Amino acid sequence: MPMVVGVVAGVAVAAVLVLIGLFKMMWRVAEPNEALVISGSKHRTEGLEEGMGFRIVTGRGTLVLPGVQAVRKLSLDLNETELHVDCVTHQGIPLKVRGVVIFKVGDDFVSIANAARRFLDQQKLMSERVHNVFAGHLRSIVGGLTVEDMIRDRDKLTGQTRAACGTEMEKLGLIVDSLQIHEIEDPTGYIQNLAAPHAAAVQRDARIAQAEANRLATEAEQQSYARMAEATRDSEILQAGYQAERDKAGAKARQAGPLADAAARQEVVVQETRVAELEAHRREQQLQADVRKPADAQAYEKRTLAEAERDARISAAEARAKETELAAAAEATRVKAAAGAEAEATKTRGAATASATRATGEADAAAAQARGLAEAEAAKAKGLAEAEAIKARAAALAENQEAVVAQQLAENWPEIVQAGASAFGNVDNMVVLNGADGMADMFAKALTMGGTGLGLARRLLASMNQDGQAPEGNSPLNGLVQKVPMDEK
Repeated sequence: MPMVVGVVAGVAVAAVLVLIGLFKMMWRVAEPNEALVISGSKHRTEGLEEGMGFRIVTGRGTLVLPGVQAVRKLSLDLNETELHVDCVTHQGIPLKVRGVVIFKVGDDFVSIANAARRFLDQQKLMSERVHNVFAGHLRSIVGGLTVEDMIRDRDKLTGQTRAACGTEMEKLGLIVDSLQIHEIEDPTGYIQNLAAPHAAAVQRDARIAQAEANRLATEAEQQSYARMAEATRDSEILQAGYQAERDKAGAKARQAGPLADAAARQEVVVQETRVAELEAHRREQQLQADVRKPADAQAYEKRTLAEAERDARISAAEARAKETELAAAAEATRVKAAAGAEAEATKTRGAATASATRATGEADAAAAQARGLAEAEAAKAKGLAEAEAIKARAAALAENQEAVVAQQLAENWPEIVQAGASAFGNVDNMVVLNGADGMADMFAKALTMGGTGLGLARRLLASMNQDGQAPEGNSPLNGLVQKVPMDEK
């Protein structure tokens, strides 16, 4: 059994290894700078017509069936080709053009498919094919240009060449990244001769410039010498002037004493004259302050007071006129308002008095009627109540005299007890013998007095029933029994 398990495990491992090997053989990965062209089965790629018979893979992996499908790689790297083209210009001058073309296979599937159909087995010959294409177009373009055009505008030559080769390069599946014209060689010396007049002109201009520079230098030297002589002259003049100033200063120094005395005397005279002028000015100012200013002030004061008084009189007159006018208007308005208010007040008072009189009469009548009705109802209710009370008392006396007497006694018991206790009112000290038994005897006597009173009440009621009238006098039972008419018994 363990051998069987081992064999099975070995077989499984071998199968896995075989599968891994097969997967490695079938799996192909396209590098970033290459494209896989897979042929052997019908495929349809976006942008390509049907029936191409191959598949293009870039930047990813894919499965390839060995023996059924073939895989080949197309490089997407940059390629470079040197241009060495012998051309003839429009002027018939032979030239040699040197340049470089940098190109590559396009990144889209159409360009890769076009390049694969043309260069898949001849990728090393791609630079030669591109050189031939550019050489033919470059000869054609140079044949339509002059040497001067080519020298002065190389960008034009480059642009026309790229534009002419663009269609053919697209058919080949290639794109041009750069085209540079490095050099234009002239074996006949035309370009050199073309430059000779310019060189001669430049040489001439150089000689003229040198002569002009020499002339300017000479003039500058002469001017420098003249300025030197002028400076010498100015120096001598200045020295003579300085000497004259020194001589003049010496003479002045020698005359300084007499001149100083004369100047001092002149200054004294000037100061005295200024003092006299100041004194005269002071006196004039004093007169102005003492005489003219007060006079002007008095005149201004009188004139101002007169104008102020006049303005005050005018203002007072205007104010009085305005006040009179306003007072008259106010009085007229007040009289008119007072008359209107009085008329309205009279009318309102009359209406109010009438309304008040009418309301007072109606209220008094209603009150008198209400009082009469209330008094009548009260008298009626009182009579009915008294009649009912008398009738009820008579019925009660007829039915149960003892109960009525007991009720009356119970209601007047405090007065009865007070009357019984008045017998002890003059007793200062009371001695009760036998303690609690003495108190019991005393209460028994009080109760006996109550019973006696109850019996007396019964006899009085019995006699009243026999005689048909209540007892008279100041008997205590006068408040208990009222006289009842005979027709109500």
